Amino acid sequence: MIENSPESAGPSRRTFLAGTAVAAGTAAVVGASGALAPDAAAAGHFPLPFQAERLRVLVTGDAGTGEKPQYAVTAAARRLHAADPFDVAVGLGDNIYEAGPNGPDDAQFRSKFEKPNTGLDFPWLMTLGNHDNTAIFPGDGGWLLRGDDEVRYHSRSRRWYMPSRYYSVELGVADFFILDLNPLAAYIPPFLSPEWEPGGHYMTRQARWLDKALAASSAPWKFVCTHHPYANNGPHGPAGDYDGLPAPLNGDAAKAFFERHVAGRAQFLLSGHDHSQQVLENVSGLRGTRQIVSGAAAKTVNKPSTKRFRARYENLHDRGFMALDVTPSTVGLTAYEVSPDRPRATKAFETSYRKN
Repeated sequence: MIENSPESAGPSRRTFLAGTAVAAGTAAVVGASGALAPDAAAAGHFPLPFQAERLRVLVTGDAGTGEKPQYAVTAAARRLHAADPFDVAVGLGDNIYEAGPNGPDDAQFRSKFEKPNTGLDFPWLMTLGNHDNTAIFPGDGGWLLRGDDEVRYHSRSRRWYMPSRYYSVELGVADFFILDLNPLAAYIPPFLSPEWEPGGHYMTRQARWLDKALAASSAPWKFVCTHHPYANNGPHGPAGDYDGLPAPLNGDAAKAFFERHVAGRAQFLLSGHDHSQQVLENVSGLRGTRQIVSGAAAKTVNKPSTKRFRARYENLHDRGFMALDVTPSTVGLTAYEVSPDRPRATKAFETSYRKN
């Protein structure tokens, strides 16, 4: 996500974003070729999918800085892993700050993912964020082909799991559906590109795939994972009102996608983008799907909540991560807060959900 600037800087940034979107010549910036297909050979490096009667999941987002706060968060996660091991992690995008990788062999993969996550040796289901698709300025989301470098890294890592830009993984008690909604929420929108534009080939294929995959899933629990949230009380705002920008930069197309293809079809929507942690429920438009935001694995917004959506828990000031404990009948969710100076996890919120 784009760094949240002081309130006084907001209007100029919005003007810049809107102006850039019009002037960039987006088809040339974004490119028109298709996304990478899944790499079946690379998937053989990982013990996925697998069948589990109990699943423990580490949930982080917006982590990839390679700086001290990220290390504090991963150190805290390692302590929990030593006491009660995680089976898998979900990385909710913005994996390589500030502007994404330069090829699949970029040293940033080591400095901003592998080294900070030393000892957290299990598959990481990775999601693409807007910073991972940077074109002109960090986080503009305007060079969607840059994200393919992260797909290619899948075959080079024992942790990083991203066989395609969007994909699903069956884990017994839960299925995870990793989406790429960047074409619908880019600050430099991909107009004039039949492949990437909101109604183009890529999003049409992804929507058809998701509809079929969710309908075919027999798992007790379904988690849809995206970088951009549908509902959000932080400064980035919700879909349809991202950053207070005018349409189409406000994520109107993302809002429509969520409502048409996700709402009511999965129990949980896990998102990052906003550097905060939020547990939101009864969100109008999601038809019972619960919105969880976990984007504080390296940065914070340190701003007050908008209180736009009812939150059971929210923290816009501290770094942290979440853990899921999944059984056939229940999902336990725990939110942890972490200080950069004390790499221990403080349990800040705990709840559980039971199958109807």
